[in-house]
Amino acid sequence: METLTFFEEFFANANPVFILGVALVTLVLWFLPALLAFFLNRKHAKVITVACVPAGFSLIAWSGLFLWAVTGKSVERVVTKSRKEQVTPESN
Repeated sequence: METLTFFEEFFANANPVFILGVALVTLVLWFLPALLAFFLNRKHAKVITVACVPAGFSLIAWSGLFLWAVTGKSVERVVTKSRKEQVTPESN
C-alpha cells in the first residue's frame, strides 16, 4: 500500500507537461516495433502494429515483435522506372 500512496502523491504534485511527456515516451516505446516495421517497409507491418497492443505487457513478446519488425521481409512499394520498363517494354 505504501507504493500506491507514493504514486498517488507523486502524480498529484506532478507537472501536467511531465505526465504528458511520460505518456508519449511510453506510447513510442510500446509501438516501437510497429514504427520500425513501417519505416523498414515490412510485409506484415499491420499485423505487427495490432500485435503491439497486447505484447506491450510482456517483455518477451515485445522483444519477439521487435525482432520480427527488424528482420522481416520487405515489400517493394514503389516500382523503379528501369524495372517498369523491363516489365512493359515500349512498342514502336
